[in-house]
Amino acid sequence: MIVATAPLAVYASLLACVVTTAGILVVMRFKDWGRNNATYFACFAAGVLIAVSFLHLVPESLAKTADGPVLLLAGYLAIYMLNRLFSSKVCDRLGNPSFSIGLIPMLGIGFHSFIDGTVYSIAFSVSPYTGALTALGMVLHEFPEGIVTYILLLKGGFRETTAFWLAFLAAAVTTPVGALSSYAWVGAQDETVLGDLLALSAGALIYVGASHLLPMAEREPRRYSYLLVGAGVATAIGIVFTKG
Repeated sequence: MIVATAPLAVYASLLACVVTTAGILVVMRFKDWGRNNATYFACFAAGVLIAVSFLHLVPESLAKTADGPVLLLAGYLAIYMLNRLFSSKVCDRLGNPSFSIGLIPMLGIGFHSFIDGTVYSIAFSVSPYTGALTALGMVLHEFPEGIVTYILLLKGGFRETTAFWLAFLAAAVTTPVGALSSYAWVGAQDETVLGDLLALSAGALIYVGASHLLPMAEREPRRYSYLLVGAGVATAIGIVFTKG
């Protein structure tokens, strides 16, 4: 299984890296366009991630492991607690306002992107279809993630060149690093362990979609933002129910 699926996970993570970098470059070149449209990308990605998680990843994990419900909750809470750690505890200890604006979100996004790479390995180890469906929503959310990382670093007082390299390393490079460092171990696991890992991943993705991406639509309301969420859900439904 690992021979067939590992390259797919790595290719997907590299695509995510490219898309994240594109987001950073676009906002550097077209600052107003990037800021104005990042919400739309986030809303569409949220719709895809949430629908894919509930319609495919959750049922797939429950079919493989009896511990699915507990692990779904664990995955959701784990990502929540990690986000809280990076956004509050670390920030308080550093005590620097510029860090709270730029560096702390960058650290959180970097860790999150590393976990994304691990999720690619898990999903493609379950099946190429599960991997491709998961990658659809995840790659879509990389574009606004690159924009957000870069903008926050600029607000933290970093120069444009420094902000680019920090955003590139934290938000883009960490994803293939996560995939490359995890696929050998993930691909060697049996079906039950893969089900456990898939349940954890589904819980994490639900958190990313519902608690990280969707609030962008509420904080920065755009005329068609909710339509983009619906379009993302419809896209995922179409793919899931036309399988085979």
